Amino acid sequence: MARGHTHGGPRLAGWLALALLVVLLDQFTKWLILGNYRLGDATFVTSFFNIVRAHNTGAAFSFLAAAGGWQRWFFTALALAAAVFITFLLRTHAGQKLFAFSLSMVLGGAVGNLIDRLVHGYVVDFLDFHWSWLTPMFAGGHFPAFNVADAAITAGVIGLILDELRRVRRGR
Repeated sequence: MARGHTHGGPRLAGWLALALLVVLLDQFTKWLILGNYRLGDATFVTSFFNIVRAHNTGAAFSFLAAAGGWQRWFFTALALAAAVFITFLLRTHAGQKLFAFSLSMVLGGAVGNLIDRLVHGYVVDFLDFHWSWLTPMFAGGHFPAFNVADAAITAGVIGLILDELRRVRRGR
């Protein structure tokens, strides 16, 4: 069952506006962190959550963080290519709400982290969740710090999976 196609127009503008909103929220929160915290500073919020300032030169879970610098440009190129491809998909599928919403979230998150890589050479992370049951997987039970862009990408990927499951179910 093929996806229905709609081209551009007001729907595309709305999805791009959503992506821009994610970028603005992401960059604003990172600006607050950069202006008020030094690298490694942390503020206790609850028994399972802290605000921290961390720098990630790699990708998710600090993948390739110690690769020597080339990864900055690799992830920059990857984010640019993804942004172009996602924009094309949004233009051609703007009428599919869950699919387009999910793509907009991924696009906004990718661009938010791309800005960090270009401006700072690393991605600013600051959300630190920790639970004792995570200790076998993560030092001290601390899930790797992340940011608004990462949360948007995760929400977008979950939405894409749900959209595909719905599409497959309808095709039966």
